[in-house]
Amino acid sequence: MHFLWEWLLLFMHVVHALLYCSTYAHINVDLAKTSGTTVTFVILEGWVVTVASVGDSCCIFESAEGGIYHLSADHRLECNEEERHRITASGGEVGRLNAGGGAEIGPLRCWPGGLCLSRSIGDMDVGEFIVPVPYVKQVKLSTAGGRMIISSDGVWDALTAEEALDCCRGMPPDAAAAQIVKEAVKPKGLRDDTTCIVVDILPQEKPAALPPPKKPVKGMLKAMFRKKNSGSSSQDKDYMEPDVVEELFEEGSAWLSERLDTKYPLCNIFKLFMCAVCQLEMKPGEGISIHVGTSNPVKLRPWDGPFLCSSCNEKKEAMEGKRPSGNRHGSDSD
Repeated sequence: MHFLWEWLLLFMHVVHALLYCSTYAHINVDLAKTSGTTVTFVILEGWVVTVASVGDSCCIFESAEGGIYHLSADHRLECNEEERHRITASGGEVGRLNAGGGAEIGPLRCWPGGLCLSRSIGDMDVGEFIVPVPYVKQVKLSTAGGRMIISSDGVWDALTAEEALDCCRGMPPDAAAAQIVKEAVKPKGLRDDTTCIVVDILPQEKPAALPPPKKPVKGMLKAMFRKKNSGSSSQDKDYMEPDVVEELFEEGSAWLSERLDTKYPLCNIFKLFMCAVCQLEMKPGEGISIHVGTSNPVKLRPWDGPFLCSSCNEKKEAMEGKRPSGNRHGSDSD
């Protein structure tokens, strides 16, 4: 759990960098302030894979046994009922574009703003209900290896997971990624938002050979300790059934207060609190409880944490769509 928190902290720093990155002269600065993107962030450590995703750039994994595992969430309102409920419960509106005369067209969108995603990085002009809080999933992969595909919506709008895997079977990763994009744009010739990364995870190497057996015992001891024939060959002893893909962790809540351990981190020795995000030491009373502003029915005490410093609390409110409209980058959009 501690590793997962450090990993989530790293993702938050990436989000912060993306939100406030500088722009170059050839970019429309006003447009850059309000534009947005999706992010799918993957860390592979040994046989453990951790994926954080915001938006609709999905990540799948096919094990050597042929099982297909979805490691990311799809935050398109059209196919995510939980996110539709979150937005409407917070006061937002979900509906299709009104074409006039009562006709509605296109995918479901969040209003105000009209974005068809419920979570993204940036998009500062589409209202306070679009948040950059990632869905996080961690799994332990099979030691037999497999293939991972990370692609933007341009691929998944055209291909299913099975089709994407089948069209590039037997190809090396670079060629496989190019083939998937080719298959995705073939029907309509579309090239917008069509990006793909393929990663092959090689199977575990065979364990080192066992030392040669000791010389057989002669005479009576040989008869007493002779190994009975179980009907299995030496090849059977060397064979190990590959591990199955095991889910270790999953969290998709958009609220930071639901994702932090309520006992982390409290410094009892010096009676100081630490910011749960940046680890800044604070005196009692300086920190802001992670539960401030939540609908938790339990009466909270002043020492109920975790706590955030003022800077990280501002980021939290921005992540959860609570930042006042006046503090957001302005836009002329309706």
